[in-house]
Amino acid sequence: MDYMNSVLLAVLVMLVLSAARVHVVLALFIGALVGGLVGELGLDGTMVAYQEGLSGGAMLALSYALLGAFAMAVSSSGLPQLIANGIIAKVGSESSKTNHRIEYTVKWLLLAGILAMSIMSQNLIPVHIAFIPLIIPPLLAVFNRLKLDRRLIACVLTFGLVTTYMYVPVGFGAIFLNDILLGNIKLAGMDTSGINVMTAMAIPALGMVIGLLIAVFFSYRKPRAYQTVELAPTESTTTEVKKFNVVVAIIAIVATFVVQVVMQSMGTEANSLLVGALVGLTIFMVTGAVKWKEADDVFTAGMRMMALIGFIMISAQGFAAVMDATGDVDPLVTTVADLFAGNKAAAAMAMLVVGLIVTMGIGSSFSTLPIITTIYVPLCLALGFSPLATVSIIGTAGALGDAGSPASDSTLGPTAGLNVDGQHDHIRDSVIPTFIHYNIPLMIAGWVAAMVL
Repeated sequence: MDYMNSVLLAVLVMLVLSAARVHVVLALFIGALVGGLVGELGLDGTMVAYQEGLSGGAMLALSYALLGAFAMAVSSSGLPQLIANGIIAKVGSESSKTNHRIEYTVKWLLLAGILAMSIMSQNLIPVHIAFIPLIIPPLLAVFNRLKLDRRLIACVLTFGLVTTYMYVPVGFGAIFLNDILLGNIKLAGMDTSGINVMTAMAIPALGMVIGLLIAVFFSYRKPRAYQTVELAPTESTTTEVKKFNVVVAIIAIVATFVVQVVMQSMGTEANSLLVGALVGLTIFMVTGAVKWKEADDVFTAGMRMMALIGFIMISAQGFAAVMDATGDVDPLVTTVADLFAGNKAAAAMAMLVVGLIVTMGIGSSFSTLPIITTIYVPLCLALGFSPLATVSIIGTAGALGDAGSPASDSTLGPTAGLNVDGQHDHIRDSVIPTFIHYNIPLMIAGWVAAMVL
């Protein structure tokens, strides 16, 4: 059992601590410390390996921080508020009519609009979950009139937040797919040149689509009654939107998007998301849409919004570095490969289940990848999986559990918007519905991808 001491024990310690509500960053550090000591690195060797690993997540964390600052600049411009007000005015006026056909049309337009916003929040307007508190609370009265099941809204929001970054390599998807997924696979010793990450993740993404369709047309299609509670107007709904700031925001968004696409098409090794965010922030500053005296507050608020995710990603890189330094990964891989005796189907399912458990514990698919890649890449190669299938397995294993984790932004965000009147329970109405509708089809689709790619 020596082969499993450092690696498996470290992962188990990290998961148990996370489940016991110990902060994820601390759980990752303690898990790495236990793994290093058991792996006979000693305290000094463990800390050196951990410290060296931290540098691997620094660029990712900086990208997230700048993207958070850009998101806050976009938010302060009033563009999200303008979009929200437009949706509310249109839907509110239409839904007040009693015509059943109009209500039916409004329902589908509303769902389509929310889906579009959640998708764009990951790339075109990279504000992540920051748009939810702006748009969802004012729409609750409309949801109530239409008797829309809020569990359906949670599923629609989570679909846009998760599926977009796990399939489209722009914005947050560029971080997840290019920087973390392919980056860590390359570090683990597998050549990723020539691999189309969208091809690898197409079947898993299709599984997410199937889960959404089940939620929309079967699980939550029936009306559900809620009490209408008057909400106090917030500052965001009463502040006047300046047209100039909105125009600047649109220009900055387009510029940020174009920079990312052009840099990725050129195959540059520079971080396209980092450069894009800097270009967008510069436009806000130069035009005066964000005033110099307010810039510090705007940027600090945005960076604070993304800081936790950044620290978790940095800690996960340190954890992975310690696991690699113990030298116990290879014996573990050999033993597991022998255990499955060439049974690729069983091995693929086991890897996906472990990925689900790790992500559920951490609450971040972005932070799961560095941890599992260290083990999964050599294991997939030993079992004879193709490079494309390996990318698909690891990408799916990382994404599994993001939808359905109580600690994930993908469930916390929807709950924050839907529960402002106290009628949407986080576990019953966000966590459980998204877990059932996304993790099950995603696991099946990921397994199919592993078998056919």
